[in-house]
Amino acid sequence: MAGLALACLVLPGCYLAHVSAGQMELSRARQPIAEVIARPETPAALRERLDYVSRVRRFAAEALALPDNGSFTGFVQLDRPYVVWNIFAAPEFAVEPKTWCFPIAGCVAYRGYFDEGKARNYARRLQHQGYDVYVAPVAAYSTLGHFDDPVLSTMLGYGDIELAALIFHELAHQVAYVRGDSAFNEAFATAVELEGTRRWLESLGRADELDGFLRMRERLFAVTGLMAGTRQRLAELYSSGMTQDEMRQAKKREFGRLQQDYAVLRAGWSDGANLDRMMAVELNNARLAAVSTYHQCLPGFVNLLADVDGYLPAFYRVVRRAGREPAGVRAERLCGAVSATGAPAEEGIAAAAALQPEVARNDRPHRVRLDPEPHEAIDRADTVHSE
Repeated sequence: MAGLALACLVLPGCYLAHVSAGQMELSRARQPIAEVIARPETPAALRERLDYVSRVRRFAAEALALPDNGSFTGFVQLDRPYVVWNIFAAPEFAVEPKTWCFPIAGCVAYRGYFDEGKARNYARRLQHQGYDVYVAPVAAYSTLGHFDDPVLSTMLGYGDIELAALIFHELAHQVAYVRGDSAFNEAFATAVELEGTRRWLESLGRADELDGFLRMRERLFAVTGLMAGTRQRLAELYSSGMTQDEMRQAKKREFGRLQQDYAVLRAGWSDGANLDRMMAVELNNARLAAVSTYHQCLPGFVNLLADVDGYLPAFYRVVRRAGREPAGVRAERLCGAVSATGAPAEEGIAAAAALQPEVARNDRPHRVRLDPEPHEAIDRADTVHSE
């Protein structure tokens, strides 16, 4: 048995078998939410949360133009706190993350396990090989529409805002996904998550919570900006020609500086949410890579949405076009210094993509959004282009 377990840790086929078995387990356990709500024995608290999810799901399709399919219309009760544990890794003296390549997802900057023990064991193996490692617990994930992703019990402990944001994020992966480009995929989904959550709260008339959400978004951008600065300085350090001992000491000082910078930033937040839990996790190259994966090009997507006047179907269409660009061109345009329309980027924020014009029929219409006067935004999406 020990030899078989060791083989499964080493052989890619055994890892894929683990992932496949985990996904099949979720599919078998899936129950339609409507049926769970209708059962007399369903606890009132669970019925209330699933009803809330159903309303979020309708809003996602009708107001955010996100896919109207079977995803998040079923429920799965799990006996563990998270559905997956994702592993991020980076060499001790490099900022770029290790990647793993798979048949459907392409190459991604993390490797997920349905079993925490297996994830921790693999993380220790990577640490013994000299990698910085970060293990991130995950409450939900997307199969990119290949399966009807269920609502998991691991998601229901989130507050109303976080739960809605999570659903919007995972549905966004079904709208646009580029094999092998985690930074593009996660930044796009995060942009949809943030904008969708803002609109959801506005629709509920919960202005006080909207203010808190927007404040949290600003603080998140500020902290990820500090991390991006640290990552840039570390990249320069690792290419400086120092000895490994010198780099190790300088690296330690950089992470100490990051904590000090956060303390100064944090001191200005007299109330409301903070990022203390985020900063309490061990800081290393892998941790910075994980944050970068989700936020590296996020400002570019936010600016791109503004360039089409917030009209989401046009935004999705332009993003899918960007996804067909060569990787280097795509990265440069989404993390450049000017907006897609040629306007200067907001100070401190990377700008949107400059996209080549393309025949509109190449983009399949997603669905109609009930926004007034959308035509101007559509026209602008069709004329956004590079010089």
